[in-house]
Amino acid sequence: MDLDAVKRSLELDPDPSSSSSSSSPAAELPPSFYDAFVLHGLRIDAAEPRRVLCSLSVPPRLANSESYLHSGVIATLADVVGSAVFYSSGFPTSGVSLEISISYLDAAFINEEIEIEAKLLRVGKAVGVTSIEFRKKNTGKIIAQARHSKYLAVSSKL
Repeated sequence: MDLDAVKRSLELDPDPSSSSSSSSPAAELPPSFYDAFVLHGLRIDAAEPRRVLCSLSVPPRLANSESYLHSGVIATLADVVGSAVFYSSGFPTSGVSLEISISYLDAAFINEEIEIEAKLLRVGKAVGVTSIEFRKKNTGKIIAQARHSKYLAVSSKL
């Protein structure tokens, strides 16, 4: 195992004695790059109280080496679309993630159209829970199912 190769792939500046502020190409990207990279092409098909439905044609940039939608992208979309359900239900905030669990059941390949449906399951005084389902649009076959728990911060009177 090459520990230095692992460090170079994950750390922005693996050599603290270097004069550059960073040696990683990722450090040169604008702060909002990640959201734009993942969300570009996402379409909102329906937004109603307690439900948001989106669709996406899987682009090559979001695929893994096997040419299907990367599991990390599914996790990101579960976070983002699952959070949007709170706004569709009239809440002023989407809160802070407590837990995201995902079951990966099938694959969506490049140029395949998928649907992402998020539903608000419950909102209590401090915690809200959403369910997010990823399906192949042409067959309805489930690709992944996610559950997203969020802490709904209560504003302080301090």
